[in-house]
Amino acid sequence: MRSPKLAALELKRFGRGRLPRAALAALLLLPLLYGALYLWSFWDPYGKLDKIPVALVNSDTGATVRGERLTAGDDITGELLDSKTFDWHPTSAAEARKGVANGTYYLALTVPSDFSRQIASSSGKSPETGALKVRTNDANNYIVGQISRSVFSEVRAAASAKASRGFYDNIFISFADIHGETAKAAKSADKLGKGIGKAKKGADDLAEGLAKAKEGSRDLKSGLGTLYKGSGTLKTGAGGVADGTQSLSDKVNDVAAKVRPFLKEHGKEIGDVSQLVADASRKASDNLDTLPETTATAAAKARKASDDLAADHRARCEGAVPAGPDCPALKKSVAAAGTAADVAEDVNQLVKDHTIELDALGGHLDDLHDQAVWLAHNAPHLDTDLDTAVRKVNALNSGAQKVAEGAGTLHTGLNTAKTGASDLDSGVGKARGGADTLGGGMYRLVDGSGKLSGGLHDGAAKIPDYGEQDRDDRTEVMSDPVRLVNQAVHKAPNYGTGFAPYFIPLSLWVGAMVAYMLIQPLNGRALAVGASSWRIAFAGWLPVAAIGVLQTLALMAVLHWAIGLQMVRAAGTLGFLMLVTACFAAIVQWLNARFGPAGRILVLALLMLQLTSAGGTYPVQTSPGFFNAIHPFLPMSYVVDGLRRLITGGGLGPVWPACGVLLGYTAAALALTAWSARRRQVWSLNRLHPELSL
Repeated sequence: MRSPKLAALELKRFGRGRLPRAALAALLLLPLLYGALYLWSFWDPYGKLDKIPVALVNSDTGATVRGERLTAGDDITGELLDSKTFDWHPTSAAEARKGVANGTYYLALTVPSDFSRQIASSSGKSPETGALKVRTNDANNYIVGQISRSVFSEVRAAASAKASRGFYDNIFISFADIHGETAKAAKSADKLGKGIGKAKKGADDLAEGLAKAKEGSRDLKSGLGTLYKGSGTLKTGAGGVADGTQSLSDKVNDVAAKVRPFLKEHGKEIGDVSQLVADASRKASDNLDTLPETTATAAAKARKASDDLAADHRARCEGAVPAGPDCPALKKSVAAAGTAADVAEDVNQLVKDHTIELDALGGHLDDLHDQAVWLAHNAPHLDTDLDTAVRKVNALNSGAQKVAEGAGTLHTGLNTAKTGASDLDSGVGKARGGADTLGGGMYRLVDGSGKLSGGLHDGAAKIPDYGEQDRDDRTEVMSDPVRLVNQAVHKAPNYGTGFAPYFIPLSLWVGAMVAYMLIQPLNGRALAVGASSWRIAFAGWLPVAAIGVLQTLALMAVLHWAIGLQMVRAAGTLGFLMLVTACFAAIVQWLNARFGPAGRILVLALLMLQLTSAGGTYPVQTSPGFFNAIHPFLPMSYVVDGLRRLITGGGLGPVWPACGVLLGYTAAALALTAWSARRRQVWSLNRLHPELSL
């Protein structure tokens, strides 16, 4: 009898009575109950997070920033309540702690009392980090704690971005303020440059005025030097004349009795001496005539120079005008010029105060001149008029003494004037040097102010001046500079779709395992009649493979139309799963055929090894080394990889090797089953009395 007929006979057993039919129906639905119910139970848990009760505590008291009220805690809690991320329950801190402890709430999120103040500090001098507090209790549910970490990381990022916006907005506002202040400073530098330019012109005018004053002081010094020298000559001459007249008077008076013969004998000499006296008195009188004019001119020039310096000092260093670096030197020059002017005026005043004496001295000189002229003219005849001559000589002597005394006084006064004029000339020279230095400094100030103004204008141009819209745009970017653009290729729409490649082969393996609890792996009748071992193997494999196909169709129909599993390649998925159920049936058949009742334990053990090494939940690389080592040698590893590409999409690279591996396992398992059937055709003591029976 051929294998299909043997398989049909095996299936017909289930049509005899209610219990066999019920068993066959249960066998067909077992993978559906095992796989569909399991996937359905957590098909989309992340879409139902709004059913999880979570405590929300807002203890934030708010803060005031630049006169505006900041309530960051209210903002965050309002956004969370609107987001429906969890089933939020606003409550107190004590109730939240109690609820997390007794399981009323899975976790609690607390906004601390100083949260707004810490957020506001990001734009102040001492920024602090705001902290949201999460309380979990893994005794309630470990997975909820893991989910909350992912959700609250997004909440933290949103809160951090909001805090950063205030910080960066303050920075950009500061940029605008700095730009405005720098522009004002540049304008002030322009005004400063203009003021320094005017000051430089004033310094140039000052230097020019002091140059003229220097010329006047030099002329005054030279004139007074000449006067002093002339007064010295006058003093010497007047002294000599006084000595001569005194000697003459003494001689005349002493030898009056003898003078007639003397005058007669020396008349010509007396005339010559008188002529010399006349010439000297004339010269002294001429110098006295020019003395008032010379001293007045010198005093006027000195005073004008002093007034010019004082006026320039007031214009540059007094009042609302800020004092420049040359003001101290200029002040000293003003003082020196004032002293020199005072000395010149004192000399002039001295001359004025002694005008009467000078006039009298001039008159005396004129009288002396006239008398000397007369004496020179009449000397040869003095012997005839001795009495007159004696009187004249005495008068001449008296006038000469007065002239000598006046000349000494004049010489002393001119010496004082000469010293003052020298000091004036020196002071004006120093003032002129200071003015030149001032002019050089002002030139450097003009150059420096120009560079300062240009630098400030350039700096103001480089400092950004952001408008409100531009500032908002930049603040938004800088507060969240890096965003994650999550581009999922062939994304599974929900949790159940992602785990379907893992649970579908699990349910088909269980279906094959239970099927061979009801169907014999090796047909006993065929073994008894000595049928071909290959026929026996196929006869035991085909019924379960056929049942597996029906199990697959029922399971996938419910997953697709009832639960909502969407497959990118539906036909390919069904064909691949039929190959999977055929392979699983062959492997389970061999284990049961070869090891008998113990094979059922091995089938279960092999299922456990495949579940732990297939990488159906976490990547197999995260498992211990043992599971990584057996991963490439078990069929479910290839089934999971192939189903992922068929259900969620992607290249078919893993599918074709999986088909080859499944075909290889199927052929090898059938060959081993045929070999086991061949062995079963030989009876032994163990078969008659098995050690274990299930």
